Amino acid sequence: MTGVTPDDLRGRIAAYVDALNTRDPDAIAALFAEDAVQADPASDPPNRGRAAIAAFFEGSVAARDDWTFAAEAVHTCAAQVAIDFRIDVETGGSTMTISGIEVFTFDDDGLITTVYAYWDAADLTVT
Repeated sequence: MTGVTPDDLRGRIAAYVDALNTRDPDAIAALFAEDAVQADPASDPPNRGRAAIAAFFEGSVAARDDWTFAAEAVHTCAAQVAIDFRIDVETGGSTMTISGIEVFTFDDDGLITTVYAYWDAADLTVT
């Protein structure tokens, strides 16, 4: 990403956080390149392409009452970003919290080309 600064990348992550918290699948998917790859968690088969990523988030929104996503720390390196994230998901009167890491790669237009979320059962609590 020639000419893109760490601050630019942090701004792209802020836009990602904002889009996730709107719970609008189309707004989230618009941050991805047409041929992007996304896996959440990384051990699941990846969603390939903007349409598949939008469908993933449509299903996520439909299955949950609400959520709050936060990037607790943002680490940049060239065209890649790693974030420490926390998401509090409300469903059926309980709250599930997942803490993990997401690793992104961005293209020259500032669109996400890959993102993989790293978390497992040890990173999940329910209250």
